[in-house]
Amino acid sequence: MDLAFIPSPSTGVVHLGPIPLRGYAFCIIIGVFIAVWLGNKRWIQRGGRSGTVADIAVWAVPFGLVGGRLYHVITTYEPYFGEGGDPIKALYVWEGGLGIWGAIALGAVGAWIGCRRRGIPLPAYADAVAPGIALAQAMGRWGNWFNQELYGRKTDVPWALEISSDPSIGRVGGTYHPTFLYESLWCIGVAILVIWADRKFKLGHGRAFALYVASYCAGRAWIEYMRVDEAHHILGLRLNVWTALIVLVLALVYMVISAKRSPGREAVVEPGADEPEDGAADAAGDGPADSPAADDAPADRADDAERAEDAAPAKDAERTGNKKS
Repeated sequence: MDLAFIPSPSTGVVHLGPIPLRGYAFCIIIGVFIAVWLGNKRWIQRGGRSGTVADIAVWAVPFGLVGGRLYHVITTYEPYFGEGGDPIKALYVWEGGLGIWGAIALGAVGAWIGCRRRGIPLPAYADAVAPGIALAQAMGRWGNWFNQELYGRKTDVPWALEISSDPSIGRVGGTYHPTFLYESLWCIGVAILVIWADRKFKLGHGRAFALYVASYCAGRAWIEYMRVDEAHHILGLRLNVWTALIVLVLALVYMVISAKRSPGREAVVEPGADEPEDGAADAAGDGPADSPAADDAPADRADDAERAEDAAPAKDAERTGNKKS
């Protein structure tokens, strides 16, 4: 008999009248807002303008969602294009299935486009948003809890996750390791680590982002190893375990090479960020030089000069008369 466990929701959808509010989508949306909010604060601290992170996110987020879905569909194609699969369900993002590897890769392409349009170095932008992305992942993993998916092996630990039986999709009820919770907590730790290391070592040129990638992959490797859902295996290991290990090594190599080639931080992350905005410039121009008194001053000085010239002959004549007398 299980004395304690984490219950799963009976449904992943809450209906607000005719509008369905899906837990998975809600968690992703909240995660995006967290990432943009924290990224904006860090970007301003680095010398950038407020709002730039959100402007670039308009490019990065849609690209990331498409990339995440593509990775999932390609690596888990059987439910969509295998025997008895339904290709149209490849579009059902709300049912779960976003691969972080594809989301980061294609999201980086979108961010690169946004950065190019603003004249901003992509590595500096990536450093600013790295901890926010980790927190967004931490929030997004709770979407898996709503969908009762991506859990680990069976267990009877007090924090086990209760999964309900669903023969239609081959889901066996019981209590399992809550890998969604493990990864969520790990991502929070990654965000804290990146913020601390960035403040202490002044990471720049993409190294804060590389630290996020490396530390996330280190946790994802062991968490992925615990999962029991179907996945492709290579040499006895799940595909995502290999992906995590390879990306981990690449991130560490980048940090070493980048530190040698470009030590320190970028001096300027956003050209013109230290210049006043248009409104501020207009306000600065509304000073004494633009006031009516200032405009009238040259005319007043000219009148004074003219009166002085008219008075000069009279004074000369007066002095001449005095001499004659």
